[in-house]
Amino acid sequence: MRRPSPTGRPTGGRPPRPRPEQAEQLGFEGMPERLFVCTPSKLGAYADCPRRYRYSYVDRPAPPKGPPWAHNSLGASVHTALKNWYALAPDRRRPEALGTLLKGTWVREGYRDDEQERDAFRRALAWLESYVAGLDPADEPVGVERVVAVKTGVLAFNGRADRIDSRPGPDGRPELVIVDYKTGRTGLDTDDARGSQALALYAYAAERVFRRPCRRVELHHLPTGTVAAHEHTAESLHRQLTRAEETARDIMAAERAVADGTDPDEAFPTTPGPRCGWCDYRRTCPTGAQTPGKEPWSAVERPADPISGLD
Repeated sequence: MRRPSPTGRPTGGRPPRPRPEQAEQLGFEGMPERLFVCTPSKLGAYADCPRRYRYSYVDRPAPPKGPPWAHNSLGASVHTALKNWYALAPDRRRPEALGTLLKGTWVREGYRDDEQERDAFRRALAWLESYVAGLDPADEPVGVERVVAVKTGVLAFNGRADRIDSRPGPDGRPELVIVDYKTGRTGLDTDDARGSQALALYAYAAERVFRRPCRRVELHHLPTGTVAAHEHTAESLHRQLTRAEETARDIMAAERAVADGTDPDEAFPTTPGPRCGWCDYRRTCPTGAQTPGKEPWSAVERPADPISGLD
């Protein structure tokens, strides 16, 4: 039989729970640091400009963005049309199906006027028809708009790959290939494919999700019909992963600094440059506001147009 304590409560048994402030003081020694949850765009935002990262992911409520960009609308429309093309039965994957698919996915925001939008639609349809003419309709990718995810000691990474193919490797065994569609006006080369952190992270994650080698990454530039490719090694993928982890550590350190009272502008400085003219937050950022802004539709203008000098 338990003896009553001086407070009238029984002694023995479970010890009393510590008050909240006691629990905080006790801490959790040996617990691993929280992982940084990220996507390629999240890492890229900080690498491009820490201030833009802060406006996008830290400040709440987030500052208002500028108007939508026509080139983003164009790219999203083309990507979705290709996704839906692969969703068709193989015997229906014909170039003539693309007009309906593109019309059904078309995003109208950002264009200067109806004439420019119609011109962009015709160009996009021509790109798509030329592109799928070089594809085998019977080929089934391993994934289309497929999310791949992986955890490391620092990152909890996830990203959506445009397409993941399976092709014979050097030894004849099937290997995975990361395919990324591009619709910008500027052509791409092997340096772009080799230097893309996003493609490398997709490959690293896909190799672990599907338990099959994934070293080749490709940028498919639809306007020119060209492919920029790079064959990674285990070492080069690891280097890109290390870069991503270093960026994540920098971000977490900046977020902790703000939580501890550091001026957010100091913790997340600006990186002034040509990108400022294209930034969604140019009007909010004191540094970006000093840079002339681009028109929402300027990136889809044909080079011969008089207004192309804005680019």
